[in-house]
Amino acid sequence: MTEFVNIVVSVAVIIVLQMAGMLIFSLMTPFNDLEELKKGNSAVGIAFGGKFLSTAVILGVSAYTNTSIWHMMLWFAIGYVILIATYWIFELLTPGLRISEHLRKGNTAVAVLLFCVFLGTSFAVSSLII
Repeated sequence: MTEFVNIVVSVAVIIVLQMAGMLIFSLMTPFNDLEELKKGNSAVGIAFGGKFLSTAVILGVSAYTNTSIWHMMLWFAIGYVILIATYWIFELLTPGLRISEHLRKGNTAVAVLLFCVFLGTSFAVSSLII
């Protein structure tokens, strides 16, 4: 029974962390992600999906490699901060490319690039967790 409770608690923590991560990413953009999605903005959908998948990769690896929920949460927090830093560094290194403006305008090329930046970073960060 204890193992079942641990699994339920772990899944609940994972869901809360994933949703919190997505909320924080939403607050980072100068536009409302959900409103843009409702309008059918594919670029925002692609970028948002990349954020979701990249946080899931880090969260999944941290859950798989840690037996303690606290350690899992700590590694997720470290990985998540790195993802946020990656976004801002990417924004700084591409001064002629305002990512949020291009996403708002529906530029899917920028969205795919951002998706790959997030996913690549999450794989690289996950290798540190192991």
